[in-house]
Amino acid sequence: MLKTLKAIFEPSAAAKAEHRGHSERQLQLATAALLVEMTRVDYDVQGVELEAVIQAVRTTFGLQETEIEELLQLAEAERDRATSYFPFTSLINKGCDLEEKEKLIELMWRVALSDGRLDKYEEHLIRKVAGLIYVPRDRIVAARRRAERT
Repeated sequence: MLKTLKAIFEPSAAAKAEHRGHSERQLQLATAALLVEMTRVDYDVQGVELEAVIQAVRTTFGLQETEIEELLQLAEAERDRATSYFPFTSLINKGCDLEEKEKLIELMWRVALSDGRLDKYEEHLIRKVAGLIYVPRDRIVAARRRAERT
């Protein structure tokens, strides 16, 4: 009887895998939306910034070109619909550990620095998102240093 009840309430391995896959796609979308926002925050979207977003998505998630294009279109649409960063940062808080969060901050720094200048709005966005996902200051600085070296 206990096994029967456990089987009813415990999701199957297939259901767990499907949930993980769904969560991974949501995390990819949340990450891409924040990177897209980084290109827009200074009201001067540069081609080099968009290329930095594409490169970040390609290397981080290992996606093919068509998948990258689709993800970025979805990310732009989600970012346009969102009224705050909460939908994205809450997913990241639930699905990422501190190292993954720090990697996101590093990617944001890379996009911000890709055009050769750092706008005050770009820096503000990075620090705001870092605060919302609980990345400590020393890790923000370390992420920036790594981004500056690339």
